[in-house]
Amino acid sequence: MAEDAEVRTDGVMDAPLTEKLEAILLILDEPLGLVALAAAVSAPVAAVRQALETLVDDYDGRGHGPRRGFELREVGGGWRLYVREDHDGLVAEFVGGQAPARLSQAALETLAVIAYKQPITRGQVASIRAVNVDSVVRTLLARGLITELFADAETGAINYGTTDALLEHLGINGLDELPPISPLLDDGADGFEEGLTR
Repeated sequence: MAEDAEVRTDGVMDAPLTEKLEAILLILDEPLGLVALAAAVSAPVAAVRQALETLVDDYDGRGHGPRRGFELREVGGGWRLYVREDHDGLVAEFVGGQAPARLSQAALETLAVIAYKQPITRGQVASIRAVNVDSVVRTLLARGLITELFADAETGAINYGTTDALLEHLGINGLDELPPISPLLDDGADGFEEGLTR
């Protein structure tokens, strides 16, 4: 059931809680916990929980409309929108068809960080590269070069690693065959001091 918009103290109509949650959920690359979602939309946790249940029912077709091609799931203690499993093949085929033949410089740099530092979170990659890597990580996932390994039990952040497809593209059998990174860096170690962790 849709909730009514509320009138703010300045007389302007405020969007319903479900709309606010959808706006946040739409941009998430990693599951976000209930408390963090409540803080993001400035609403009580109980109201956010109820609104999330409403959205789940709506997307699953238990409301007034048809089932959607995506679903809202709670994974690893957080909430995120996902493509429905029955459409995985269609989406993979579409994304694969859209992928350029060559990787950009940003994608290659991000892939190198993940290859040498895995398992690693998106935030850690962004910290090493000093730029936002969200779209690049999505591209690498879509190309099948990296994969989600596990969600951090404490933060819920997804840890990424490389796939066998990358090894095939590189023509190597394992990560231990990657060249040493130190000689390739100006200072010999910045960001990669631990070397391979896997």
